[in-house]
Amino acid sequence: MFELGFRSSARPGAPSLVVRVRGDLVAVEEGPFLEHGHFLGHLDGLPCIAVEEEEADGTGFVGLRQLWGVVDEQVWAIAGRAVQIVAWDRAHQFCGRCAHPTEPMADERSRRCPQCGQTGFPRLAPAVIVLVERGDGRALLARNARFPGGMYSCVAGFVEPGETLEQAVHREIREEVGIEVGDLRYFGSQPWPFPHSLMIGFFARYASGDLAPDGDEIADAGWFWPSDLPALPGEISIARALIEAWRRRSPHQEAL
Repeated sequence: MFELGFRSSARPGAPSLVVRVRGDLVAVEEGPFLEHGHFLGHLDGLPCIAVEEEEADGTGFVGLRQLWGVVDEQVWAIAGRAVQIVAWDRAHQFCGRCAHPTEPMADERSRRCPQCGQTGFPRLAPAVIVLVERGDGRALLARNARFPGGMYSCVAGFVEPGETLEQAVHREIREEVGIEVGDLRYFGSQPWPFPHSLMIGFFARYASGDLAPDGDEIADAGWFWPSDLPALPGEISIARALIEAWRRRSPHQEAL
C-alpha cells in the first residue's frame, strides 16, 4: 500500500525505493535514502524518493509507457508521480511573478517566493473521458487525428476553468462529435503522467443528434458492437478500462 507524503523521518542511507528521473525517462531501483531527493511517500513502509539526473549513462532508463507491465501498478504510479514532481520542481525554480529564486516549503509540496510571497504548487490538469452507449448495445469510439495507425478510443478533453465535470462531458462530446448525451455515470479516475493530467471516466447514454466529427481533432467516429471493435488503446489507460467494462456487461458479449 502506498501512502503519499511530503516529509520522511528516514535517515540518509536507509533502504528506499529510488526513482531516477531523466526528462521523461525513469529507472526504478532499491537504493539508499538520499536527503536531496524528492520524498514521494511510503510503499509498505519503504520510503520512496525521486532523484533528477541530468547527466546519466542511460543504464536502466525507460519511458513510463515501456515500464507498464514490468513493475506492478503501484510502483508504476509512483514512477509517474516522480516524473511529475521532478518536472514541476525544475520548472518553478524562479517566481513567475517577479523572477526571484523560489524556495521549497517544508510542510507541503510547494515552492514559495521569499520576495513577493507567491506560492506555486504542482500543476494538475483534470480531463474527462467518456464512453457513450446507444440503446441497441453499440458504443461510440473516435479516432483522434494524432492516434497511431487505426486506433480508436473514448471521447476525452480537458476541463475548462469554471466548468463542472458534467458540463465538460457535454461540451466535449458536442464539440468533437456533434451529439447530445445524458444519464452520466461516474466510472473512476486515473492519474495520467503524460505529462500531468487526472483522467475522470464516465459512461453516458446517447440522447440525440447525428455523428459529425469536427475534422480537426477527431478524424473519424462511429458506433461499434463489442464483437467488432477497431484497434483499441493499451491496457495502461482508463480508456481501455471503460471499454472492457462495457464489453463485460454487454448482452452481445457471447460473440466476443
